[in-house]
Parts: sequence; structure tokens; C-alpha cells
Amino acid sequence: MTASQETGSAVPAPPAWAQRPASLARAVTAELVERIVRGVHPPGTPLPTEPALCEAFSVSRTVVREAVKVLQDKGLVRVRQGSGTMVTPPVMWDMLDELVLGAAIAADESLAILDDLVVTRRVLESDMANVAARLAEPDTIEQLRALVDRMDELVADPVTYAESDRAFHDTIMRASGNRIARGVVRAMESQVINTARYMGRTERALCVASNLGHRRVYERIAAHDPAGAAEAMFNHITEAWIVRRSGTADPVRLER
Repeated sequence: MTASQETGSAVPAPPAWAQRPASLARAVTAELVERIVRGVHPPGTPLPTEPALCEAFSVSRTVVREAVKVLQDKGLVRVRQGSGTMVTPPVMWDMLDELVLGAAIAADESLAILDDLVVTRRVLESDMANVAARLAEPDTIEQLRALVDRMDELVADPVTYAESDRAFHDTIMRASGNRIARGVVRAMESQVINTARYMGRTERALCVASNLGHRRVYERIAAHDPAGAAEAMFNHITEAWIVRRSGTADPVRLER
């Protein structure tokens, strides 16, 4: 029993600072990443000074220094003695970083980032489909068949269909044994899985067309046809993105 319970006194409310985010440095970092990616602090310009950031975020110098260190690790800034902290060009940013990729997608009205994401995913998944066609065991092939058949039944339910869609692709990635490529694809998709601009239209006819692509991939893997499986996956990812992206007027940059 605590002293307050013994005396019957009320437990005092925690101080205001204790009610702030668990990691102030993480919160400051996330806000600065968004500002840099949106161009509030353009490349080649200095980040606001340490005192200015302390005042803007109402945090200590320790918090600001930790946030700047993380920004440096992500490639967004370069710290130079005597020159301050300079914002770096986008080519230097770690685009696989969760915060950087998420902010870039949110800020990109042209969908160029999503185009690049799809191209990267297509290259990796085509290769994994090639390997899966050589290595897939009978139980994996049966899982893929069951998923394709299940998606035929779910074309009128886009939310549940999408869950089976992801399971289909993940089964192939796991069958390939390429943990690095699978990790990259999963990391990228985690940033866009709930993004309307990536998911696009979801009507029944599009789910039907999408699953025809899945079935072609499954058939080539079941036939142990590596080149055919890679081509089928390449075409499936390309065609599915072009359809989902079709609500925009910008050209799709998906060159082979």
C-alpha cells in the first residue's frame, strides 16, 4: 500500500512534461522529416538553428541534437562544423526509411514515387517468382491454388480480396527464400497499404481482372516454368498498377 493510500490522499496528476509523447526526439524527428520532404526546408539551405528548434518545439537541446543526429542517419541533413546543419538533396535520402518514404509518398502529387515503388516491387517479385517456380514444394503450390480460387469468390468484397491478394504474393516471396527482397517489398508496401492513391479503384471488374493475373502466375509456378512465372508476375504487377493509377492524367513511367 502506498503512502497516499494509507493517508487517503489523492494521487497527484503527472506534470505536463510527463504527458508528452514517450519519445520527444522521435516526435521532433518525424515533424522535421515531413518539413524537409515537403520543401519547407529546401535542399542546400540550413536547418533552423538549435536554439530556434528548441523554441519551436518547446524541447531541450538534448532532444534537438538527438533528432538532428537521426536526420543525419537518414541522409536528410549534413552537419558541418562552422557551417551548421544543411539539408541535403533528395538523391542522398534513405528512401527505404519508414519516415522518409511515408513523407515522400504523402507529398508527391505526381505519383512518381509510387511509380518508382511499383517498378522496384516488380523487379524483385518477378525474380522471386522465377525462383519460386524452381523451388516451390507441392504444399506451396496447393496454397497458391487455394488462394486464387478463394479470390475468385471474393471479387465483390475488395477488402477481403486484398488480404488474400497480399497472402498470395507473400507465399511466392517466402517460397523463393529471398528474405532480403521480401523484406524490402514488405517494408515498401507497409507505407502504402492504406493509401488510396496506391490502392486505387476497387470495383468488382478490376478484382476479376487482377485475379486472372494471379492465376497466370500460379499456373506458371505450378508448371515449374521460371521464365514464364517471372513474365507473368511482371505483367500482372504492371497491368494492375496502370489500372489503379488510371484516375490520374500523368503518364505512367513503367519502362522495362
